[in-house]
Amino acid sequence: MTLATQLIAFAAEGGAEGGNVMLETIVFPIIAICVFGGLALVTSSYRHVANRHAHKAEAFARAHEGDLRQAGHGH
Repeated sequence: MTLATQLIAFAAEGGAEGGNVMLETIVFPIIAICVFGGLALVTSSYRHVANRHAHKAEAFARAHEGDLRQAGHGH
C-alpha cells in the first residue's frame, strides 16, 4: 500500500464519524457568556462612583485651591 492510498483510506475513515461539533463544544460559549456577563456586572458597579463623594471633592478643592502648582510640560 502506498502513502497516497493510505492517506485516502485515512481520510475516508475520518469523514465517516461526523457529528454535531457545536453540541459537543457548547460548554465553551456558555462559559464565555458567563465570564463576560460577570465582567459587565463588575463594570456597571463602578457607575457614578465619583458622584457619590462629590461633596468631599468640593471641600478638598476649596481647602487646597492655593496649593495648585503649575509644573510639567508647558503647564
